[in-house]
Amino acid sequence: MKTDEKGRIIKALAGFYYIDDGKTIHQCRARGKFRKEDIKPVVGDFVEFQSGSHDDGYLLKILERKNVLKRPPVANVDQALLVFSRKEPDFSTTLLDKFLLLIEYYDIEPIIVISKMDLESDDHIHQYIDEYRNAGYKVIETSSKQGKGIEEIKDIFKDKVTVITGQSGVGKSSLLNALDISLNLETNQISKALGRGKHTTRHVELLKMYDGYVGDTPGFSSLELEMEPTEAARAYHDFDELAYDCKFRGCLHDSEPHCAVKEAVEQGKISKERYEHYLIMLKELKEKKEKKYG
Repeated sequence: MKTDEKGRIIKALAGFYYIDDGKTIHQCRARGKFRKEDIKPVVGDFVEFQSGSHDDGYLLKILERKNVLKRPPVANVDQALLVFSRKEPDFSTTLLDKFLLLIEYYDIEPIIVISKMDLESDDHIHQYIDEYRNAGYKVIETSSKQGKGIEEIKDIFKDKVTVITGQSGVGKSSLLNALDISLNLETNQISKALGRGKHTTRHVELLKMYDGYVGDTPGFSSLELEMEPTEAARAYHDFDELAYDCKFRGCLHDSEPHCAVKEAVEQGKISKERYEHYLIMLKELKEKKEKKYG
């Protein structure tokens, strides 16, 4: 056996872990201690391993994680493309705000991608785009048919691990096909995988794309909010910054007096609609907590 090496798990399948050390992909099994300690290595994990003579090495240690998603199981994610369409289906701020809360809670940078911008509509899409940009979110307007926003998306993959999720039926596979101008095999794999039926069970894999990794995941099968109410109060980046000026520590930005977040809403610095969506999610979390602890 060789000395310990380091790499990242890019695929887990049938008890084997495929580890990329930057030059080669190594096929490894996990040592029994992981089962004993009830630790499960996941795709995206940085690990220490020993490569074997017939490429049948051993995964030895999971290094510290920046974050880990449960569904889909993937670790050390840098950013998430949240793909929402202008119409067909209609743009949903309720669903987007829930995704944003969840993604930011995991310390993942959200990038809002609005697809089908070539479809004309009497909606308020440009007002929403301005509101989210003013709140500090990166918003990319795209049209797969017109090739709009495609180059911008390619640039953001570099040196990052990206997962792609969002509304159902928004054209994620069309977007990825539009990215695939050079008929890159890996990109094709992603496009085909994302186009499969939503009830198909598949493994999670990181695929090399535009000098970064894109998570070929079965999608977010659950948008369950699994956090404390106090964690939700700090999950949105702009709420977190303002929380330092709230009178009470652990302020939930709900019924407390002298709340900097509520003041920002009144002053029009935070969208009233997003704040109202936050209150609905906060109520859901409070009720869940009460149920759990009686």
